[in-house]
Amino acid sequence: MIIWIASYPKSGNTWVRSFISAILNTKDGNFTFENLAKIPQYPIREQFNGFLKDFSDINNIKKYWLSAQTKLNLDNKIKFLKTHHVNCKIEGDAFTNFDNTLGVIYIVRDPRNVLSSLINHFSLNNQLEAKNFLFEEGNWLGFKKENKELQVSRFPTLISSWKTNYNSWKHTSKNLLIVRYEDLLTNTKSEFKKIINYLEKLLDENFDQEKIENAINTTSFEVLKNKEIKDGFFESAMDKHLGGNKRFFNLGPENKWENLLDKTIVNEIEKKFGSEMKELGYL
Repeated sequence: MIIWIASYPKSGNTWVRSFISAILNTKDGNFTFENLAKIPQYPIREQFNGFLKDFSDINNIKKYWLSAQTKLNLDNKIKFLKTHHVNCKIEGDAFTNFDNTLGVIYIVRDPRNVLSSLINHFSLNNQLEAKNFLFEEGNWLGFKKENKELQVSRFPTLISSWKTNYNSWKHTSKNLLIVRYEDLLTNTKSEFKKIINYLEKLLDENFDQEKIENAINTTSFEVLKNKEIKDGFFESAMDKHLGGNKRFFNLGPENKWENLLDKTIVNEIEKKFGSEMKELGYL
């Protein structure tokens, strides 16, 4: 059975996944980037081996979402998967279901701060382009035009808009834990304790307090940022303008929309996502 670590991109998924990986995949809670490989992303091409060869047609991919998950679950073990995919159903084909899913940890972040991170991570040109990215309902990652032909990466992912991504998991999930990125920043220990309580209940396991403390300390933003500077990070994105890889752990706590965003963009975001932002305490 799968426990999803789900979010819209640039919302703190890697931070939460790092902490959980340190808890589950180390003896002492001391995190290294290598631990992340044990919580892979879904969907990736390798998970569809035996089902699908042509990834250029989205309509083909969706037919095998559940089959790929059922295959992963044949070992009857609890596993964690990262995803930015919207929890949707397209023409009767569901992204996931309760037969394959044990629980969901959904990390959400103020969309005004997400916007700034999107510009950096996806090499977007300006705030207007990032706003349109944030609003786009049919937004797929992993598809691009090369010489007029569709090219597909290892990660064909329908993220949709910030609003739809959040609502899709909120409304269609059991054993759901919603974590706000902002609360992780301001109340790190108490928020990670909520995650620990959630995991202990679903996994029927108790975690050592010293291990928890080590996991918190070795997955702080500054520690992760310094690890990336020293050793690099295999999930960092290519800079489409300058070449080379850009920093994955970029601004973190210093990303404050009040100091960065154009007021017109802020107003449009608040109008578009007002209901959800009020519900989450962002307005």
